[in-house]
Amino acid sequence: MDEHRAQRVSEAIREELSEIIGYEMSDPRLAAVDVTEVLVTPDMRHARIRISVDGDEQECQEALQALAGARRLLRRELAGRVRLFRIPELHFETDLAGAGPARVEQLLKRVRRSRPKAAGIGENPSK
Repeated sequence: MDEHRAQRVSEAIREELSEIIGYEMSDPRLAAVDVTEVLVTPDMRHARIRISVDGDEQECQEALQALAGARRLLRRELAGRVRLFRIPELHFETDLAGAGPARVEQLLKRVRRSRPKAAGIGENPSK
């Protein structure tokens, strides 16, 4: 699969899962969960979803259990929102690099990638 397509699919899944988990699920164990990254295998059969949880290790384990229990529901919701031939199996794991400067750099890169480039901005008009 094309690497650019894999990135677009991963980003679309990340955005939809963030919205579903953050705004539409009523499980209190998922209140502090943030989807940080989605890695899709080249054959589109599996997706590793990395999450960060604001809280201690016990809250993180409870959130992972809640997500494992809601795996089918989340996959069904994704099937209705993301137009793919095959919706990958979801595998949740904690994002150990989710905090700190590496996370900030990742977010800035994502913003730069999604922002359209305007013609003429930053160019020297006197030339």
